[in-house]
Formats: sequence, structure tokens, C-alpha cells
Amino acid sequence: MFGLLDILDLRTIIFLKQMPANTKYLTQNNWQKFAKISAAILGSYMVTSTFHIALASWFDHVTVIITSTYSAFILWAVLMACSFLSRNGWKLWGIYLLVSLVLSLLTYLAKTINPII
Repeated sequence: MFGLLDILDLRTIIFLKQMPANTKYLTQNNWQKFAKISAAILGSYMVTSTFHIALASWFDHVTVIITSTYSAFILWAVLMACSFLSRNGWKLWGIYLLVSLVLSLLTYLAKTINPII
């Protein structure tokens, strides 16, 4: 078996040790870190689930549920990755809550207009 040093070149290892992350791009506030991480995990899941529930209430719910096994995971992962691109975690929470509220209202309208029997 090859070890890690056999696979990586010694110059690559030295380069990686000399290149730390630039601190001006890292979040310094612990509350912002908490807001970004919680929005990435919980907020993106909330948006993903309300999106698929809204789709299922307007379209054929069986097809949407079958399709959502893959599309929900992909959407959740994309929203999680996009969560860390924002500068303010609390604004991100506000956006996620607003989108979830709009999708929930669309679901409510679909239930009143086209109820599933």
C-alpha cells in the first residue's frame, strides 16, 4: 500500500503548510458563525421541504414525492453551499424564512383551490 507521502510530492506538502486561510475572509463573530451554520443546515432544509410540499400540492403529488428523493438532496446541498457565501447570517435566515413563508402560502392556496381527496 502506498502511504500519503508516497502519493503527494514533498513540495506540495510544504506549499500547503505555508498557505493558511486569509483571515480577512473568515467570519470573526461567533454569532455570525452560528447563524450561518444553522441557516445552512436548518434553513436550507426548511426551504427545500416547503418547496417540495408546494410542488406536491399544485402538481401530481405521487410524482413529486418520487422525484424529490433526489431533487431535495441536490437543492439542500446547493442551498447549504450558498449559505456560506453570504456575509450576514441573520439576513440569510430572514431570506430563508421569507421564502418558506411564501411557499407555505402557495401550499395553502393550493389546498383551498385544489384539495387532494
